[in-house]
Amino acid sequence: MWQVYCKELTELLRDRKTLIFVILLPILVFPVLFALMGVVLSSTTHKAMQEVHRYVIVNPEQAPHFAEALFYHKNFQRVESDLTEPAQLIAAIRADEFDLALVIPADFKQQQQAVEQSEWQLIYNQSSQLDFLYQYFNELMRKFTEDLQIASLSQLGVDPDRLASILRPVEVQRIDTADQRENLGEKIGAFIAYVLIPLCLMGASYPAIDMGAGEKERGTLETLLICPVSRTAIVLGKFLTVLTTGLATTLITVISFGGWAAVISSFAGLDVVATVLSSISATDLLLIFLMLLPISAIFASLLLAISIYAKTFKEAQNYMSPLSFVVLLPLVAAILPGVKLNATTAMVPLTNVALAIKELIKGTVDYGLLLMIFISTVVVAGALVAFCVHWFQQEKVLFR
Repeated sequence: MWQVYCKELTELLRDRKTLIFVILLPILVFPVLFALMGVVLSSTTHKAMQEVHRYVIVNPEQAPHFAEALFYHKNFQRVESDLTEPAQLIAAIRADEFDLALVIPADFKQQQQAVEQSEWQLIYNQSSQLDFLYQYFNELMRKFTEDLQIASLSQLGVDPDRLASILRPVEVQRIDTADQRENLGEKIGAFIAYVLIPLCLMGASYPAIDMGAGEKERGTLETLLICPVSRTAIVLGKFLTVLTTGLATTLITVISFGGWAAVISSFAGLDVVATVLSSISATDLLLIFLMLLPISAIFASLLLAISIYAKTFKEAQNYMSPLSFVVLLPLVAAILPGVKLNATTAMVPLTNVALAIKELIKGTVDYGLLLMIFISTVVVAGALVAFCVHWFQQEKVLFR
């Protein structure tokens, strides 16, 4: 088994593609990923903040002070329109004639004098995730509403200085019990697992294809089978080689993540990120690696079994493509808001490991659940290794 392992590993190290997938890609993926995310987010946010929104205001004479404040705001540009009905305004916005329509009731002044609540209509496309338009409008409306409240209270003979205590008799001050590490870990922990686990799969994919379908195409599998080595030793040697490449990719990725995140946080002045990273101990990183160990074994077994079954290199690639989607779906579930590690989610494959990594980064992991996840994943990995050994014994599989 070890002779087969050394032989396969030596051949892989001589292959440039293996070096690219196993070593170079994990080292470069995090700085490129961080840089792209930073550039895209910064560019998108800056563009959204600087965007000028064309607006139409109906019955501006009913609220001249608000209309004037809106007119002089740097992010709003008034356009003239004779449309007054909401349906017409919606159609015009969809036709890109303007971006925003504000409908003030025609009897707003009378409602104000009678101290009645008035309903304004703000019509715009709310599909944007960066809704700065409403944020700007809400700031203006808040100031305008406060002025109206003071005027109404004065009209009713109430002291305006007591406005805050009348409108909000109780002010709730929120005190967060979570530390910086827990807050940041909650936001990025699942995304880190979303990157690490697919890299385990990707790091093992090419070597698995090469050692199964690749050997069939080159005609070297028959030569290996007639050697005085049992088939169990051969398949275990190949399995260990695939496992090594997957783990090497994972280990390099973890080190790359820690190193590049520390460098980026120091250069960008992100003290919070630097503080959180410094609080993640070597034990936490070791536990993350141990959680990825049986996952890598599962991937190595599946990929090697698929490669052994495939007739050609291309056929093996076609079989492995759906596996990537199967792996990503449970990881997406771990990113969803409200999904936490508990006795139920600990039984969901891949999702449990992603949530465990998230909890380790947060520093709030339940070691009982962690042990349960590790043992269950090891059991699944052992079963798949046994299946892979049995699969390799079948003549109809090897020589399809």
